[in-house]
Amino acid sequence: MTDDKPCVLEVGNCTPDHGRISDMLEEHFDVTLDRVMFVGEALEKLAGQRYALVMVNRLIFDDNSDGGELIRRMQTDGHKDTPVMMLSNYDDAQAQAVSDGAVQGFGKAAVGTPATVELLARYLRPPAAG
Repeated sequence: MTDDKPCVLEVGNCTPDHGRISDMLEEHFDVTLDRVMFVGEALEKLAGQRYALVMVNRLIFDDNSDGGELIRRMQTDGHKDTPVMMLSNYDDAQAQAVSDGAVQGFGKAAVGTPATVELLARYLRPPAAG
């Protein structure tokens, strides 16, 4: 990382959803966004880069695998301190993600809403200067 911008890792979203998420982040935050499609790729990125937040799709678009696998692997593979959140409109998926070690996430239907922006600000806005 060459500057002080928070970095976000987005995992497993289709191109239209990636565009919506990217637009929301660009509109409300000064961040760098990395995008990968698979859990293994995400773990490789996490090994070489510090992220302010990881956002993982409930179902990985390219292979329909479980995005929760990344959450569980992060807890056991040395990335427990990196906030990760599930992107899902399903309450049960959100509850399972939190149980597995994620922070509260949001559904794609809520992309760009004030509540979602406020949720993301917890991780993506730098602390106020003293």
